[in-house]
Amino acid sequence: MGKPRFIYYTATTLDGFIADEADNLDWLLSQPIDEDGPMNYASFIRGIGVIAMGATTYEWIGAHELEVGGPWPYEIPCLVFTHRDLAPVADSVHIVSGPPAEHRAALEAAAGDRDVWIVGGGDLAGQFADAGMLDEMIVSIAPVTLGSGRPLFSRRFDLDLVEVVRNRAFACARYAVVGPRDDPGA
Repeated sequence: MGKPRFIYYTATTLDGFIADEADNLDWLLSQPIDEDGPMNYASFIRGIGVIAMGATTYEWIGAHELEVGGPWPYEIPCLVFTHRDLAPVADSVHIVSGPPAEHRAALEAAAGDRDVWIVGGGDLAGQFADAGMLDEMIVSIAPVTLGSGRPLFSRRFDLDLVEVVRNRAFACARYAVVGPRDDPGA
């Protein structure tokens, strides 16, 4: 059994935002997508053994799914990274603090022979990248711009395009993470 891969799987607007400034995802939920098409969520999640989630995403799920009577959407373990005092909403949720490297062993153990999904937050994905714990980015790019909001990824990194496909409105791209990009101003 090999080590799990750390994968940032997300959607973004054409101008590089994963949510607007109010953490609204209307831009995403209004786009046509083939649920069984290329790079679809159902196929992706079957290969995931554990989720690493940011606190803002965790709270968004609480406000948009749990408050309307829905269940916690994930049965697999989920580590929520935060410095705030949050309560777990399900037995599979574990609230953690500190940098990703401090939790690498726990994430790898929980993933088993599957991968780690870094969900909900370009900053969290950047922290994983800074720690050398980001192997791949899978990004579905929507044909919409927001002008501002939560950035897809706010680090200087080189990526290698491995695959690109179309799923209805989305251009879906899989990238291998090469590593940090030198800052020419430094």
